[in-house]
Amino acid sequence: MKKNSLVKTAAGLVSLAVATGLSLTACGAGDPSAQANGSGKKTLTVGVSVYDMSSFITQGKEGMEAYAKANGITLQWNSANGDVSTQANQLDQFVSAKVDAIIVVPVQADSLQPQVAAAKAANIPVIDVNTSLSGAKLDGSVQPDDVAAGEQEASQMVQALGGKGNVVVLEGPLGSSPQINRGQGIKNVLAKNPGIKVLAQDTANWKRDQAVNKMKNWISAFGTQIDAVISQNDDMALGAIQGLREAGRSGVKVVGIDGIEDGLKAVKSGDMIGTSLQHGTVELAAGLAVAAKIARKESVNTKPVYTMPAITAANVDDAIKNVVTNRQAFIDGLPALIDSNVSSGNIAYEGLPGQKK
Repeated sequence: MKKNSLVKTAAGLVSLAVATGLSLTACGAGDPSAQANGSGKKTLTVGVSVYDMSSFITQGKEGMEAYAKANGITLQWNSANGDVSTQANQLDQFVSAKVDAIIVVPVQADSLQPQVAAAKAANIPVIDVNTSLSGAKLDGSVQPDDVAAGEQEASQMVQALGGKGNVVVLEGPLGSSPQINRGQGIKNVLAKNPGIKVLAQDTANWKRDQAVNKMKNWISAFGTQIDAVISQNDDMALGAIQGLREAGRSGVKVVGIDGIEDGLKAVKSGDMIGTSLQHGTVELAAGLAVAAKIARKESVNTKPVYTMPAITAANVDDAIKNVVTNRQAFIDGLPALIDSNVSSGNIAYEGLPGQKK
């Protein structure tokens, strides 16, 4: 929501030391010294700035690195640690280093407009992945259908509760596009199910430890009135489970989104009723594939949508194979899978039962 060596290229190196301690190695956009590599394509340097190193993002980093290695791409990877100003500085540095493309997983939806404009002026394509930017003219966008994911998890919970009960809702960082859109999806479903009452909702910023404390506070406030937890991601769902366990509460139903390793294990054990698989390894690698094709001026759908399959006890074992038990084999085949998915338009496909290629 985890850190391999960078792929080195034969391109000329440009080192940029900055006050934040960020060190970049870049091959300039359109640099005539860029050499063809084993992939048979022009070597690219892509700057990546993510909101922080959550379990999902760590998973995605592994997928991006696998795709980069197979496709002649050097990644310059940076985490903003949840700070908008840090992320803005990172994008400024990418522009100064003349990278070939920029991928951003933004801290906040309404941010980075000046940085995107500066990149555009320098002919550097920018795409947002996983979390969207508003008010900026981007060259591409690879996003999940977060409204549908929110609807999916809320529907799972309504069914588990039999249409009646009290819930608390754990949200992502306020103002981020997943928090807004997943929240809208949850509202859409609960509006049609008046037997479900929301006792409280608040952010735990995608963090497991923050969710533990938030859950304990809600237990103190509402006690045994809480029947269920709807969490906008798995990490917070797992924090809620821990908080419930430490408070001696049992029988409270919990649902999440993302399908990270611990989340899938919780579905298998029965600690969670379900999740929605947003496989970061697949989604972020698809984002890199789209960015690379844009930078290389190849034909590509610049706005593919990632639709998350629902994961329950019935199909969790299949998801675990790709995320956990058969992961190395999955990573080895990932570059070819991503190219096939980007070509077909179904960027979430990974061979799970029920998925259509």
